[in-house]
Amino acid sequence: MEYLIGLVLALAVLGGATAVGFDRERVFYPAVTITVAGYYVLFAAMSGSVQTVFLESVVMTVFAIAAVVGFKSSAWIVVAALAGHGVFDAFHGYVLENSGVPVWWPAFCGAYDLGAAAILAWLIQRRPRGVLA
Repeated sequence: MEYLIGLVLALAVLGGATAVGFDRERVFYPAVTITVAGYYVLFAAMSGSVQTVFLESVVMTVFAIAAVVGFKSSAWIVVAALAGHGVFDAFHGYVLENSGVPVWWPAFCGAYDLGAAAILAWLIQRRPRGVLA
């Protein structure tokens, strides 16, 4: 169920953002990427572990750098970052111990991230050259 909810929410939120024009600027999807990467830092803060906050912040920084590089150069890098975060969600519990993460979060977030990556890839292909790519 978490997968379905994540995918439907990605379609609703990002489809709605496109419909009202929030994504007219290149910064929209990089900002989404940084935001989704930041949730694990929030969960780490909720766990009360300073070490986990630090480790999750390091991971978030990698995705934030990819988002900024994608913003400055090519939205395809942002697609890769979103998809990469979706894959990271699948392995998060094996890589980092974060007791603040809800059990359902990795599946939900992974579906959201992969859905967002697919939507952005579709938009890049659909829009005139230079608008997002």
